[in-house]
Amino acid sequence: MQQNDARILRGSALVAAPIGLIATVASALLAGEKGLIGGLVAVAVVAVFFAAGSWALMRLTQDRPQLAMSAGMLVYVVQILLIGIFVISFKGSTAFSGRAFGLTLLVTALAWLGGQIKQSLTSRMLYVDPEPSVPPQKREADAVTTGSHDAT
Repeated sequence: MQQNDARILRGSALVAAPIGLIATVASALLAGEKGLIGGLVAVAVVAVFFAAGSWALMRLTQDRPQLAMSAGMLVYVVQILLIGIFVISFKGSTAFSGRAFGLTLLVTALAWLGGQIKQSLTSRMLYVDPEPSVPPQKREADAVTTGSHDAT
């Protein structure tokens, strides 16, 4: 994992965690025990789905940074679809409050995305790899054999 990716992931979690905690406490106060369970499940769903999505995006773009935008859109769509499937599958559940779950999920997911955007905008990511892709000895040898004066 690259340092800037880890920073973005950590920043997203640090923004989403307190918001999720506040939403879970509010759910517990408003809907009781079922609201607490719904809030906890929602925070867990956001943490798992968005952390897994960030990991997948890092893996997809590790060797091919030019795929970042299309891979990011793909990961985001898959995350939303999987969360939608999760919500639909537990729609009639009586184990937790559906309203508390939905609102906590929404607030925590928006907080995660906000943290991710903030970290992405404020991080100092290099646009160019500072390490040369060809070792210096190889470049000098190539310059000598081609008659280039750039190696001197």
